[in-house]
Amino acid sequence: MLFEKKDTVLFIGDSISDYDRARPVGEGLFNAWGQSYVACAGALLSCMYPELGLRIINMGISGNQVRDLKDRWQTDVFDLKPDWVSVLIGINDVWRQFDSPQMPETHVSPEEYEATYEALIQETLPRVKGMILMTPYYMEPNQQDPMRARMDQYGAIVKKLAQKYDLTLVDLQAGWDHLFQYMHSTNIAWDRVHPNQTGCMYIAKQFLAAVGAERC
Repeated sequence: MLFEKKDTVLFIGDSISDYDRARPVGEGLFNAWGQSYVACAGALLSCMYPELGLRIINMGISGNQVRDLKDRWQTDVFDLKPDWVSVLIGINDVWRQFDSPQMPETHVSPEEYEATYEALIQETLPRVKGMILMTPYYMEPNQQDPMRARMDQYGAIVKKLAQKYDLTLVDLQAGWDHLFQYMHSTNIAWDRVHPNQTGCMYIAKQFLAAVGAERC
């Protein structure tokens, strides 16, 4: 497994990570990780690898885009001194183009998304043991759907960056495509974005598989 004894693993992203996590820092008592896949992954790692004593931190903020991550990266990543940083961002970067088409200032182009994301990677890698990149997704099996097609474009950027910097990749869109061969997407998320408990666990299991957590 990637993680070693006493490592700090920090998750950062948007509402898919947030899910009512504690403020200002999502760790500690009283379900501070919230109820997202971060809580699922953190709980499984903690009980299945107790000898490692991993520290799990959830720094997701609902509504965030990659430009928001850039603005808070110092306080919400570097200042917390993680050993590993897992990033899931891009859904709102695409979604605003479809639910708020009249507000172009809220849209993040593929070019801005890639440049900002890559800059964060370049700044972060010298300070950590590694990063895990998770693709943004849209729970729409029809790849010709305009929002799905656009999301795939941003997912391809994440895959390219992961390959370029030899980072661990979690292809969430591919995971959903597999799952929805057996059920409808509304069985997981009414808005095709925010997963229920089953969906959160599904994301967590994909993350754990990617980092080599075989006991989970």
